[in-house]
Amino acid sequence: MEDTEPLLSGQRGSEERRSNGHCRCSTHALELKEVEDFRRRLKYFFMNPCEKYKARGRKPWKLMLQILKIAIITVQLVSFGLSNEMMVTFKDENLMAFRHLFLKGYKDHRLGSYALYTKADVYDHIYYIINRYTNLQNLTVGNLAYENVAGEYTPLSVCQVFYKKSSIDPENDTFNIDPHVDKECVSIYPSQWLENSSVATHVNFSLDFKRLLSVNIYLSLKTINLQTVRHHELPDCYDFHITIIFDNHAHSGKIKVDVENDVKIYECRDWNVEGSSGKGDSLLLLFDSVVILACITSLILCMRSIINGVQLQFKFNIFFHAYYNKIVTWSDRMEFVNGWYILIIVSDTLTIAGSGLKIGIQTKFLTTYDVCSILLGTATMLAWVGVIRYLGFFKKYNILILTLRAALPNVMRFCCCAAMIYFGYCFCGWIVLGPYHEKFRTLDKVTECLFSLVNGDDMYGTFMKMRDKSYMVWFFSRLYLYSFISLFIYMVLSLFIAVITDTYETIKHQQQDKKPVSQLQTFIAECRDQPESGRYQTNEEPSTCCMSPCGCFG
Repeated sequence: MEDTEPLLSGQRGSEERRSNGHCRCSTHALELKEVEDFRRRLKYFFMNPCEKYKARGRKPWKLMLQILKIAIITVQLVSFGLSNEMMVTFKDENLMAFRHLFLKGYKDHRLGSYALYTKADVYDHIYYIINRYTNLQNLTVGNLAYENVAGEYTPLSVCQVFYKKSSIDPENDTFNIDPHVDKECVSIYPSQWLENSSVATHVNFSLDFKRLLSVNIYLSLKTINLQTVRHHELPDCYDFHITIIFDNHAHSGKIKVDVENDVKIYECRDWNVEGSSGKGDSLLLLFDSVVILACITSLILCMRSIINGVQLQFKFNIFFHAYYNKIVTWSDRMEFVNGWYILIIVSDTLTIAGSGLKIGIQTKFLTTYDVCSILLGTATMLAWVGVIRYLGFFKKYNILILTLRAALPNVMRFCCCAAMIYFGYCFCGWIVLGPYHEKFRTLDKVTECLFSLVNGDDMYGTFMKMRDKSYMVWFFSRLYLYSFISLFIYMVLSLFIAVITDTYETIKHQQQDKKPVSQLQTFIAECRDQPESGRYQTNEEPSTCCMSPCGCFG
């Protein structure tokens, strides 16, 4: 019995060692399987729709929806653009007609330079406007009519704006002025003067030019835009609230005259179009509803994809810390947030809002053409920019996307530094050359002029306009322009191109070497399973034990 006890104990120790070894091997194999499963899951997440179709046989519904959406929102934009073009053209042509009707001796080439210089001319032009307004029905070739409120034509109002009190004596260099402003108006009703050929003897007012700031003439007219009938759209009714301004704020001896037009568009009260049943409008409304439905579906799918990506990013962070005891870098974590989905979400949101406004415009509840144009135009632009993502599925096209993404941070930093120099030149040019050069008269004109010079536009013309100035200003302008052009064209632009070129070369070499450059890419690259291997058919997720150091290494 005593001899057999050591033998038995040795056998038990051997069995225990074999059992522990088998357990460690099983645990190690389980860990390897979990790591491989998670690596395969990450690789599937970053596949493009075509590769995912090969991996699991799932049809790329999201891709097909995006292609369909791009097509229908482009058709929607073209339809709205044609309608908007007719509206804008009608407004512009009516404004030009008002200038010819109410401004005496107006010529098209005088746009922006129509001015008066004598008191007699000011009175003459005011009376001329009144006479033309009261005889409008006999003059105009358009469908213009007076605005009617409660059975009474709206009046033409002549309002003069002037300083409340002023005493100016240039001869003795003295003045006494109260800067507060008063306004006096005279109303003229068309019904009172329809029988008269002239109202000059009936309208009595005088202007004190020494304290006069402006004379504003207000009148309202209405018409119908009939040209939309040819495009199977119901005509709109227009109210034109016209303001003719005699601007004397500068008191320089020159009174500038201009015409402003505020337009209100609404549905006509009683209409009848022969042979029209309104099917065109119904089809447009149905089409806009389909666009909204497609964009809502796209919005939901993209938001779901972003949420799944964020959740997988948290899991990868925990997994990497548990297995490798390393912190995932911020750039690797941002790889899980697909910027193209964010672009699509913004585009869908703008399209939904723009389509809603478009429906309101078609049903005559809204007239916000400009806001609708901005929303639909921006949405369509973003949708077409998103096409680059699909071209990126092909390796030869993908280098453009990779270069833009990699170069963006350096380009932004470079632009911030260059902007400091640019704005310095802007402020200097505005304050020094502004009084002598029209292109530098205001700060926004300076920025536009310098940006044009950077791109080589109208250089000689900018130089020539400074030739007749004083020698000191002329010398400064030459020093200013030569230094700016040399600095920005020969240095800043060259460095800007070099930043992008350097990024392009880096990306090109990385693609040729095919070496992963981040922890995430290195981890995924170890998965050798191809989409056609059939290893991606399972929907099972890796065990959660790998998310904890105790579960993996306990």
